[in-house]
Amino acid sequence: MIQFGTGGFRAVIGDDFTRANVELLAQGLANKMKAEKADSSPLIIGYDRRFLSDLAAKWISGVFAANGIHVQFIQGESPTPLIMFVVKNTGAAYGMAITASHNPAEYNGVKVFTAGGRDASKEVTNDLEGYIAKLTSEDVKRMDFDEAVKAGVVEIINPSNDYIDSILSFVDVDKIKAKKLRILLDPMFGVSRTSLQTILLTCRCDVDVINDRHDALFGGRLPSPSAKTLTRLSSMVVEGGYDLGIATDGDADRIGLIDSEGAFIHPNDILVLLYYYLVKYKGWKGDCVRNLATTHLLDRLAKSFGCTCWEVPVGFKWISSKMDETGAIIGGESSGGLTVKGHIAGKDGIYAAALLVEMVSVIGKPLNTILREIKEEYGRCEMSEFDCRFSQEKKDQLNELLFVEKKLPFFPEEIEKVSYLDGCKVYFKNGGWIICRFSGTEPLIRIFCEMETYAKAVEITGIMREFLGL
Repeated sequence: MIQFGTGGFRAVIGDDFTRANVELLAQGLANKMKAEKADSSPLIIGYDRRFLSDLAAKWISGVFAANGIHVQFIQGESPTPLIMFVVKNTGAAYGMAITASHNPAEYNGVKVFTAGGRDASKEVTNDLEGYIAKLTSEDVKRMDFDEAVKAGVVEIINPSNDYIDSILSFVDVDKIKAKKLRILLDPMFGVSRTSLQTILLTCRCDVDVINDRHDALFGGRLPSPSAKTLTRLSSMVVEGGYDLGIATDGDADRIGLIDSEGAFIHPNDILVLLYYYLVKYKGWKGDCVRNLATTHLLDRLAKSFGCTCWEVPVGFKWISSKMDETGAIIGGESSGGLTVKGHIAGKDGIYAAALLVEMVSVIGKPLNTILREIKEEYGRCEMSEFDCRFSQEKKDQLNELLFVEKKLPFFPEEIEKVSYLDGCKVYFKNGGWIICRFSGTEPLIRIFCEMETYAKAVEITGIMREFLGL
């Protein structure tokens, strides 16, 4: 079965990510569009640098073309936020990105977007799964991609300039120009280089780039910005005297940051920095949104601003939905994805990078200094993270223990409440918390714990790991 998780349909190449399955997915969405009378709207499609991404995009386009649905096919490898931007700007009903984002190289997948350029909701993907489940390979209509282009049913487009210009319109280009920052960019063998380097060079930054060749194995690393995967970027920032090191994940919707001293800035802290900057320096006013595995330091900032920090399940569709509902000015997650009001309703590592460069230019202090001042004012929140792969048997055992029997270990901290909104989250009366949840994109169980000190967070995480036999 083709099933959608928190970040679309993802599967191991040659296992469930096959031509047959992606064509079934395409036929299912084509049928859904026809049933909704949305087939007069073009289908926007783009792809990243993963193995088979370009071919899968053409296979899918051929299915839509055979169903008489016009396809706007983005030329060349594209960042996911660019595809979402096009869906929004063209008024298209649906769009697709062929990507598995930050997953290991053996994965690929399909993200589906809906009107306004937002991640498809659970209701939409559930409905789509229903359409797909009714199909067999004989039901799939197919058309050769090149023939579809010649017939005009598939239109090749290049919207990169519009996307870049849009981001430049949101940042203070003159302030950035005045600082003449030196920046080292690491696209992690992904698709951000052209857009992000163009933006930074337009702002007169001195930009060097590493890890920008096309490598479907991502240099043997996970294409996800973290302290572990950005060690080379960190050392090169220090050795080269750069003001900032910026990394993006495989499809450029997540960001990683290295300060001028080579320290990795955790995505939690990136969210805190940007929310602080938007309110304190840009004069914005509004709530923020985070998922339940993201720092509660945002809650403290929001309260001090006379605003609210809203907690939602994991999956960016929940963040963008809550932002629409509340008018929040920023929303994000501890894995490096965030969005700011006025741009697309989804993650954009390229826009986030541009805004962070503006922040450094305007405040005129190193990132670590700004962050230290914030934590001196609002208190420290330090996070411990742990991931563990599991067999189906182990998953069943953990599910029974945590979500059926609802058992917990003895914690040395007094418990305020327990939530099962998404996984199992324990809130402590001292303001700390711990959550265990199954990943929606990989066979992993994830544990996040936030306490006043990192040592305490590690201790509480260890108690949960021992209890779960991990």
